[in-house]
Amino acid sequence: MTDQNIDLSTMIEARSDQVNAEDLIAGPVTVTITDVTRGNAEQPINLFTDVFGPRKSFRPGKSMRRILVAIWGPDGAAYVGRRLTIYRDPDVKFGGVAVGGIRISHASHIGEAQTVALTVTRGKRAPFTVRPLPDAPSPSKIPADIETRIDGMDDVEKLGQMVGWLSGLHGEPRERVDGLIARVNDRIADLSSGAETVEEAAS
Repeated sequence: MTDQNIDLSTMIEARSDQVNAEDLIAGPVTVTITDVTRGNAEQPINLFTDVFGPRKSFRPGKSMRRILVAIWGPDGAAYVGRRLTIYRDPDVKFGGVAVGGIRISHASHIGEAQTVALTVTRGKRAPFTVRPLPDAPSPSKIPADIETRIDGMDDVEKLGQMVGWLSGLHGEPRERVDGLIARVNDRIADLSSGAETVEEAAS
């Protein structure tokens, strides 16, 4: 007998402790997995990420869990440090209602696109493809406040050492490095000019 008091709206309310489809309305987001913990029977895995932080986990549904196992294997601990691009799919249904859900479009640590047959409706399956995610750029070796440091330095010798350090950097944007070297040289010139002025005044 059908229960006439089932209210589906209570089953689709967004939870504040997990990443929801609404969080991705602005567009796809690429995340790095920072921790993996066990969930409950309904949502057995919590994927914590750099983007959403330790208080809001991505809890992939059954279809996306199958994708993860297919592309990365069953060892959830190995997922830490890996990256995913997730997006909102407005066509995902719950209880026959299109409520939107989270899908995975790209993943790191796969050499080529991976296609898995997923159940769409009862008795019907469709291919779902996850594409490789390019390697993340290496973190910059240049401090974020380097301009402030340069402008505050008064030691010409140390400034000269900084020019040598900047010249030896690899993997940094050339324009960025050249601009910083020019800034250091300008600072050296300013200090040298100031020193000459002081000497002239003293004489």
